[in-house]
Amino acid sequence: MSKTAIVTGGSRGIGRATAIELSKMGMNVAVIYHGNQAKADETVDACKANGVEAIAIKCDVKSMDEVGVAVQNVIETFGSIDVLVNNAGVTKDGLLLRMSEEDFDAVVDTNLKGCFLFSKACAAIMMKQRSGKIINIASIVGLQGNAGQANYAASKAGIIGFTKSLAKELGSRGITVNAVAPGFVETDMTDVLSDKVKEAFLNMVPLKRVAKPEDIANAIGFLASEKADYITGQVLTVDGGMCM
Repeated sequence: MSKTAIVTGGSRGIGRATAIELSKMGMNVAVIYHGNQAKADETVDACKANGVEAIAIKCDVKSMDEVGVAVQNVIETFGSIDVLVNNAGVTKDGLLLRMSEEDFDAVVDTNLKGCFLFSKACAAIMMKQRSGKIINIASIVGLQGNAGQANYAASKAGIIGFTKSLAKELGSRGITVNAVAPGFVETDMTDVLSDKVKEAFLNMVPLKRVAKPEDIANAIGFLASEKADYITGQVLTVDGGMCM
């Protein structure tokens, strides 16, 4: 039977590239999206082109009820959940003294709580299967901080701690839990940055180029494969050497 992967935030950027990469590995894919159905459908079509089944599911990752319905939908459609990629994320940047409570909560609830809710729902299924891989998308900002991103850094550092704790809880059931920490990636999220900011980032990258979403997806694909069966509780930085 084909394996099944869930990718949250799968309609674009790293999530889209990851969904396509996992489909190339022969996995059926559930693309979880929140806003843009057209983009999610495009990702589904790209996955199907690789000879697998794929579906798009609209879900607010901050809602326990919606997450539960989405996971049940995946089980009813495909019969198993073998890989979970917690990729959904938002930014609402601002210096601490100007940051509203709403902007702090929105980022932490989407990035960290969303990771918690999907992991909890999928772990229950993976424990019964006695197998599974959970891959959480952190960030180098969660490792070294970034001025103007206290909320985002807190959410991503939280994901790293969550990953290590879950790896210890679930290891005896044959489930691995790892995190990938991207550096500066060419996505919609970074497109809004000024050329001056982008240049400053590039100056900190030894490889002197911005990552493409596929660079991150390749690392996720490795952790989702049998080649990574003895790797758990780790944070794999994919950042061109930016954070070393």
